[in-house]
Amino acid sequence: MERLDKIISVSMGVTRSRAKQLIRSAQVKVGAEIVTDPSVKAAPEQVSCSERQVVYKKHIYIMMNKPAGVVSASEDARERTVTDLVPEKLYRKGLFPAGRLDKDTLGFVLLTDDGDFAHRILSPKNHILKTYEAVLDKPVGEREIQRFKDGVILGDGSRCLSALLEVAPDNARRVRIKICEGKYHQIKRMFAAQGVYVEELRRTAMGALALDGALAPGECRELSEDELSLILKK
Repeated sequence: MERLDKIISVSMGVTRSRAKQLIRSAQVKVGAEIVTDPSVKAAPEQVSCSERQVVYKKHIYIMMNKPAGVVSASEDARERTVTDLVPEKLYRKGLFPAGRLDKDTLGFVLLTDDGDFAHRILSPKNHILKTYEAVLDKPVGEREIQRFKDGVILGDGSRCLSALLEVAPDNARRVRIKICEGKYHQIKRMFAAQGVYVEELRRTAMGALALDGALAPGECRELSEDELSLILKK
């Protein structure tokens, strides 16, 4: 059972305030009965609006192009968060980023209210690759590629899982990295363990789903079921 205004907002892609207007104007029914109180709780399958059955989605999955200076968190008393950037028509209570990017790291963040799905894509044992592009302070080559493949040993002695490092043929300071885990500041620490500093870092894909190039920094959109299946593709 969900609040009526939430059902209308989520299923019709309107703001919560617009949903309340529709309800109060006697356009919404629960079963055969018109209901004008937005706080009433109902089963989504019983709700219709203007004689049209609503389609309610249990969970939402959002792709965001995260800008720099925003923290990957649901809320923060001092900093602006990725959930603060979500427009009202997509926002839901319980929304969170599935996997954190550093404050100064850019790119693909997945926001959802589905904890099970988030666990599936974040658990290292499922080997869902996350792809990053980085600009380094110095060129790297075959030695670093092999160390990434073998599993970099971080400064605290912990070993990372095998990762793929690709170096741009025309600029050895530009690289692509694919990892299936998400330790704290992992990529920066993997390079730091080899005396290399990451100047810029961007996540470009999760699984086989690339960041939508049409999304400007700070913009987001809902994902389709086909796109979700691409995230899970190994």
